[in-house]
Amino acid sequence: TPYAVRDEQGNFVEWSEGMGFLWNAKDELPGRGLVCVGRHLARSVSLVAPRLLPTLVASNEEASDDPVAEAIRELGPLTSPQLREATGLTKKEVDRSISSLHHRLVLTSSHSVDEGGRWGAIAHDLLARKWKLPKRLPSREAARRELTLLVLGLAGELTAADLAGVFGWRRKEATALLDEVAEGRDADGYTIYAPRR
Repeated sequence: TPYAVRDEQGNFVEWSEGMGFLWNAKDELPGRGLVCVGRHLARSVSLVAPRLLPTLVASNEEASDDPVAEAIRELGPLTSPQLREATGLTKKEVDRSISSLHHRLVLTSSHSVDEGGRWGAIAHDLLARKWKLPKRLPSREAARRELTLLVLGLAGELTAADLAGVFGWRRKEATALLDEVAEGRDADGYTIYAPRR
């Protein structure tokens, strides 16, 4: 199924029905406070249920000072062009920082902003400001264990590389977590894990 309708020259006309829904949903749902959207998992745009945010945030390492995060902390939600203006950083520097801060769950998508172009721009906000998190979060270890059990339960079976890829963890740590909470079986040089019975 094609993702877009194109004219005879191959130029984009409009999204296909399914892709049009997804494209709009990823921009509209966070603005309505229904789902957290950002490059939070596997370095791709992810939709995360708000109930999982405290565990995901707790599972990450502490964020270092970053001029992009500081600008958003002081000025509120900002788009990439606004961040370049506020920080004096290049497009490449801002994009790299946004990606890293989304992955570490410091920033998240806030809402879509019409800047007069064909597509709206996404404003980024501090995740902890956009989504109310409890004052006390689980320990990093407890949060990672809970996420491991959640993914394992949904997947049925997986490898340490699978788990590490979802969250951006080191494979050695994913292996240790799976060894702790799951049963492993050898599969030609690697281990496949399944829930304990």
